[in-house]
Parts: sequence; structure tokens; C-alpha cells
Amino acid sequence: MRFPVVLHTDNGSHFGVTVPDLPGCFSSGDSFEDALTSVAEAIDLHLEGIIEEGGEVPTPAAISSHVNHPDYADGVWALVEVDVSRFEGKAEKINITLPRRLLAKIDAYVRAHGATRSGFLAEAARRAMA
Repeated sequence: MRFPVVLHTDNGSHFGVTVPDLPGCFSSGDSFEDALTSVAEAIDLHLEGIIEEGGEVPTPAAISSHVNHPDYADGVWALVEVDVSRFEGKAEKINITLPRRLLAKIDAYVRAHGATRSGFLAEAARRAMA
């Protein structure tokens, strides 16, 4: 999942980072790259806390929904990729029954896209959870 972040600097060598979709989640770094690495770790820890308290991983909003906020004026925007799969819980195997015609359509679609049925269904389930 990609979270929008905004970076600010006063001197061009130390950056503070805020995650608008996760109130209270922020980080910093001595370079732009260090700040992005640090905020990825901060997001992961913040999400861990949300899950431990019984919450859900929030869906990040688009950068465009944040840019006009005065707290983010003159900031530089970036997207930080965070693997949230560990917060989805243990995988469970299930058996499902689908109509033969629907299954044939799924198989034709995944073949046309160079995928497998199980990979396609796993991706569809992942997207439904997001």
C-alpha cells in the first residue's frame, strides 16, 4: 500500500516527514532518502499499534486531497510503499464452488494476462481487503 507523505526542510540537509493519513505518525532523516526510509518504518510501527488496538489499516487518500492543507505548505510530496500483508492475519485455505461458466471466464482472463487462477484470486482477495 502506498502512503502519501510530505517532507519539509529548513536547511536542505535535514528533513521532517509527516503522514497525513496517519495522525501522529511522523519521522525525520538527515537526507531526503534517509527520511523516506525512516518514515516507512514509522508507518509500519504506527499500523502495528492500530492493529493491536483492534483497528483496521486505513486506506490512504490521494495526495490531491492533502495539498491545500496549510500544515503541508511548501512541502515536497512522495509516496512510500509499505507492505501491509502482515496485518491481514493468518492465511486460511477455503474451498469454494463457482458456476462452470464463470470459472471458464476467469481461466480465459488469467491466461490472457499471463497469470494463474490462484494468483488472480489471491490478488482479487487482497484488493477486496484494501
